[in-house]
Amino acid sequence: MGHTTTDARRGQAAPPSGTSPAGPSPQGHEGPGRGRRRPRRRTGDGQGRLAALLLSPTFAVLAVVIAFPIVAAVWDSLHTTREELDADGLVVEAERFSGLDNYTALLTGPLSDRFWTAMANTTLFTVVTVAIETVLGLAMALLMHRAFRGRGLFRASVLVPWAIPTAISALLWRWIFSADGVANAVLGREVLWTADGGAARLAVIVADTWKTAPFVALLVLAGLQIVPDEVYEAARVDGAGAWQRFVSITLPLVKPTLLVAVMFRMMDALRMFDLPQVLVGTRKPSVETLSQLAWDEAMNLRYGPAAAVATVLFLYIAVAAYVFVRLLGADVIGDDGEEAR
Repeated sequence: MGHTTTDARRGQAAPPSGTSPAGPSPQGHEGPGRGRRRPRRRTGDGQGRLAALLLSPTFAVLAVVIAFPIVAAVWDSLHTTREELDADGLVVEAERFSGLDNYTALLTGPLSDRFWTAMANTTLFTVVTVAIETVLGLAMALLMHRAFRGRGLFRASVLVPWAIPTAISALLWRWIFSADGVANAVLGREVLWTADGGAARLAVIVADTWKTAPFVALLVLAGLQIVPDEVYEAARVDGAGAWQRFVSITLPLVKPTLLVAVMFRMMDALRMFDLPQVLVGTRKPSVETLSQLAWDEAMNLRYGPAAAVATVLFLYIAVAAYVFVRLLGADVIGDDGEEAR
């Protein structure tokens, strides 16, 4: 018994100096059976690089389609193309840096009258057509949302004008507003709709409203589809009438969709070109828009002023969209609550 205990004590390995058998291992050494702790890898950097790699084709397309034309337009707006004689006496086109001369010509120079008239026409068409289309689109959406016989046919017929190309729609309305067209036959008098003046403005407003009011109706109808029927049933039980349900339930719930539709229509109306161009014609002071003015200047090889008009129109649309989003609360992305948190 005693020999066994002595042999066991002799067979036991002595611990290293400065440590106990059960104590922790010295600093810089790992105990038996323990692996060295590795620092955690930051997966955020890898995911960010992967996301950037996957989105790089999209960024490249956006740079070519959006960024390059904007930069090129700004560059051209700061230059003027002139015909000069070279050393051999030949007429050549030379591009010279002119600074803000093209913008000065728009504001106070020889092109200022056409520019301010085009600015006023663009603003007038935008405000009037968008206001009318909002009211008509909301009414059509409420009607299409109701359950009645032939609702599918009514929805299809309402969307037909929006599906027609704008140039074709302008040609149709040009025939209607011709001297011997349907409009004069219904009115019983001869009105020069496609000439110059207030009649031409009214023709453009009517044609644009007929063309794009279904777009507003389609977006508002999509917003109405997500409103639960139980909300209206509870309002009816509480004794709310049709007008009260419309003001207290429909408008608040459809407001985000309606504001987005109005903003898209506003941005589209600010760059109106083909409808007045085909319906009335070019160089008509009563209906000439900023897009038409830029196109006319470019067709006459005055690329500097044309680029200046295009740049001003771009800034006009950008500022209008920003003000609309910030002041009127058009939440396009729908993450205002997340940003606030």
